[in-house]
Amino acid sequence: MATAQNLVILMFTTTLLLANCDPQVPCYFIFGDSLMDNGNNNHLLTQAKVNFPPYGIDFPDGPTGRFNNGRNTSDVIAQLLGFDKFIPPFAIAKGGEILTGVNYASGAAGIRAETAKHLGGRISMDNQIKNHWTTIIRLTYLIGKGSLVETKKYLKKCIYTVGMGNNDYINNYFLPKYYNTSSVYTPEQYAEALVEQYSRQLQELYKSGARMFGVFAAGDSGCTPGMMAEFGMNSCVDEVNSAVMLFNSRLNMTLNDLNNRFDDAKFILIEGSREYPNDINVTDTPCCGGSSTSDKGQCAPNQVPCSNRQNYYFWDAFHPTERINVIAGKRAYEKLTSFEAFRTIALSKDKETGYISVA
Repeated sequence: MATAQNLVILMFTTTLLLANCDPQVPCYFIFGDSLMDNGNNNHLLTQAKVNFPPYGIDFPDGPTGRFNNGRNTSDVIAQLLGFDKFIPPFAIAKGGEILTGVNYASGAAGIRAETAKHLGGRISMDNQIKNHWTTIIRLTYLIGKGSLVETKKYLKKCIYTVGMGNNDYINNYFLPKYYNTSSVYTPEQYAEALVEQYSRQLQELYKSGARMFGVFAAGDSGCTPGMMAEFGMNSCVDEVNSAVMLFNSRLNMTLNDLNNRFDDAKFILIEGSREYPNDINVTDTPCCGGSSTSDKGQCAPNQVPCSNRQNYYFWDAFHPTERINVIAGKRAYEKLTSFEAFRTIALSKDKETGYISVA
């Protein structure tokens, strides 16, 4: 069985070598925060907005609302999946564009509704799910002939990636001047409360038709220049990373539980890594220097960034450079290839039983 599964995965990845091939899945839906946002915050009244230079300095379309100098991780995943265009942000997606997926991610967004409210507008995970339901209604008239059942059959074939939790620490738990969560919850209690809410949100996506979930673990927030500056340290903040580790550990257990509970779905945890090529040797300073002194941690408008950004881990005080995103996107894609074996098994079951999930 393992050999057959590996063969399926190998066949899936080698399709990248074929010219002019169709995408490996019909659509890709993206939920998350500023690490994935590609323009949803542009028209919000918020400090978490980056539609100005030097953001996008290495992106073909210039500043688009992506929180770095070029592509973000979801852009890289979309390219590796074979899409010939980047997945459009919900804010401007129209017509047939939504057939290949939608990006709902929002800078400063969190699992908790109040997270980052001090920065202004943002689209929380709950509101991103509401936006997805809007997309589903639109899809029922594009592909489902008004039938939600037919539309969900289509969504079962699509990949969903979700990356939340970072702001619930950076812009909530470890920001006591605005939020009381650190006085209400111990780190263990907060991780438990966060993941319980997150689990309900993922199950809501399941009810809407999603079946293939790539869920990103939260990053080592304590190693960002912004958090090191907040704590007055010149090295990673262990207190922050330990709290995030509790969240990731509980998230891993919860995803295992969801896999056991929903045998017609697959939840994959996509973990990050601090291991990168040796020439990425500036890991504690942002490429657009000085941004770590502001609450936002963003580059100043029209600031001249570092010229050797290929050697930098961080673009601004919280977000990685495009080079890091390319590496992270490739690693995430490798994890997502296991969906192909799942799809093959699921389709064979449907053919045998005639069963179509309407959950």
